[in-house]
Amino acid sequence: MEIKDLLKHSNCNQQNIYTYSVDSLPIPLHEQSISPLLRDKLSFTNLNMANAIGILQSITQFAELRANPKPDDLNYRLKILELKQEIDHRINMSSLEISAISSEMDCEEERTSQIANYLNGRMREKESRLTVSAIVVGALGAILTEGVIKNEKASSAVGITTGLAEATFGVLMLLNDESIEFHHKRNALKDIWYGAEVSQNFPAAVWYFLNYKSSENNIHTSLREQIVEKWTGFGQIHKKSTKDLLDLYFGEGGRYNSEQLENRADMYDQLESTINLMKQDLKALSSALEKI
Repeated sequence: MEIKDLLKHSNCNQQNIYTYSVDSLPIPLHEQSISPLLRDKLSFTNLNMANAIGILQSITQFAELRANPKPDDLNYRLKILELKQEIDHRINMSSLEISAISSEMDCEEERTSQIANYLNGRMREKESRLTVSAIVVGALGAILTEGVIKNEKASSAVGITTGLAEATFGVLMLLNDESIEFHHKRNALKDIWYGAEVSQNFPAAVWYFLNYKSSENNIHTSLREQIVEKWTGFGQIHKKSTKDLLDLYFGEGGRYNSEQLENRADMYDQLESTINLMKQDLKALSSALEKI
């Protein structure tokens, strides 16, 4: 019953469907005017992460206030505290959001790997039965032809028959390839492959992070495009793959063999690793802000 549930349903997401418009995405960093004060204190990576999570204006105000300290002014101190709390809150919430997405990718990878292992187990069991059958038939043929059956013609006939049976078991072992119906109505890989403007699988900050590129900053390929290049470069999927194969991986599911399931799990693993890079950038931003 458990395997049937895994095949049809996923518990990796608790109905978090993100709905936002293109206008809700952060304006690309290279299209904005950045305070010289921030450019001196924060790296491009820091600034882009701040822009992704929506605190660029807050840290601009914070840096400007810190550059002109008024320790005896109560309003100044309150404003500094308010901005710091706002920035820290947004960083913490963004960290939780990224962790949630990363956990979903990891969960989908594990779900797919479990099905692949189940299928491989069935194949190994079938191969074992075929191997034992081939050994038994071979041994029986050797016993019958070498002593039990005295008639030469009958012995030859038995030898041919058992030989054919052994060959048949050998062919069946070579053709031992199980497949199974596996469904995934929520499909994050689809958004990565086709590159929609917005995504129901990723929140706006993560989608901005995955899709950001700027020739001005020598980022000619977005992280999303890099993932696709890895998939195609390693032969996991091809841009000229058949429609049926593209529908299988990037649609709502279908009949997979074990190799395709393992490949799908690897694709989710690569996506999870890329999303985790955002946590590193977020930590770097938090550390940089402590020095302002």
